[in-house]
Amino acid sequence: MKANPDFLNLPLDFWAYIKLINQKIGYTERVSRRNPDPQALVPSLPDILRVFGDEGLDYSELIHNGEWTELGQKISNYFNYRKSALQQIQGNLMDKDRAKNLFQSILSDYPGYKCPMPLNKQTGEKKDFAYLTCITNLLIEKTLQEIGNNQKCDYDPHLLSSLVHDGKLLRVLSRRMDGAYPSTINPLAIWEIKEYYYTTTFGSRVSDGVYETQLDGWELKEIKQSFNINIEHYFITDDYFTWWEKGKSYLCRIVDSLHMGLLTEAIFGQEVVTRIPEIVKSWKK
Repeated sequence: MKANPDFLNLPLDFWAYIKLINQKIGYTERVSRRNPDPQALVPSLPDILRVFGDEGLDYSELIHNGEWTELGQKISNYFNYRKSALQQIQGNLMDKDRAKNLFQSILSDYPGYKCPMPLNKQTGEKKDFAYLTCITNLLIEKTLQEIGNNQKCDYDPHLLSSLVHDGKLLRVLSRRMDGAYPSTINPLAIWEIKEYYYTTTFGSRVSDGVYETQLDGWELKEIKQSFNINIEHYFITDDYFTWWEKGKSYLCRIVDSLHMGLLTEAIFGQEVVTRIPEIVKSWKK
């Protein structure tokens, strides 16, 4: 999923409004017998009035004479867009069985791989390949070979990514990423892969992954502002149960991060099949 250009490069006060409104009214509808699959909430004009009234805040920038201002309409449009974006994401999310089938299909088409094929962190009968990570690695390596790009790719960095110019160290990121191209030194692209196929609840490990990605995004944004150097930043994730049945509010946060410019792209589930090859082809040699 790429960002909608209508909601890019907006001032931070726009996102302050989004966060406050979500905090007060929630991200999604309530689960009930009549509504077992709640959707993302789209606040109404009365909802906004109530939120700002309860907080004792001035809402004149959003509502004037009982009508949306230009900014208020932009905020309303964003909530509607985000709701539709989540429905698009739903169609791409896979469970572990679909992910395993996709992995086996890609592997059978590319038997001569050299990239790492890590195992998941499960034990016993659940121990198997980390499907999404393996799929991503296979697609990257296969595409690099197809386009004749012989530069190396670090599929499993054990170092912090760093920015160096003329022998001078400029910046070092705070976290180790799951992949870097062509390396962790002056990478053109970095990515984080989060797969939760055996997760049974939505816990802190999942939510922390979202906030860690935001931290990475803010650091990369500062690099862009300070040195005019753009490092592409991808968040690749999957599991239908984790994200759709338990974590819709955090899906909203991912969509927000994308439009705040903290991510180049967020890739969900089977979307890797189409997007990873296109992304790799866009990397400079």
